[in-house]
Amino acid sequence: MRSPAPFGKRYDLLVTYDVDTSTQAGRRRLRRVARICEGYGQRVQYSVFECRLTREQLEALQHRLVQELDETLDSLRVYVLKGGRDGALFTYGRDTYRDFDEPLIL
Repeated sequence: MRSPAPFGKRYDLLVTYDVDTSTQAGRRRLRRVARICEGYGQRVQYSVFECRLTREQLEALQHRLVQELDETLDSLRVYVLKGGRDGALFTYGRDTYRDFDEPLIL
């Protein structure tokens, strides 16, 4: 897959996946895919992650995920949010998103 961005710039992405869990191997794949995504972004729904990544990070994420998936059973979709997260999102109900680019006060 061609990357959408020049190196260095960061992009808001939506990563979604559907892993077949009808077997024990599928359930293991699901856990591994979720763990990989947790390292790159934040979960906003069960199989949906919002990420802000550079082109290099996106390529690494895609490479790792494709290696885990069974392409005959599973699905992976990566959406580039051209207007950024704020320009592409309507939220209704609880939104637990945290912008990790902003200062974090504990």
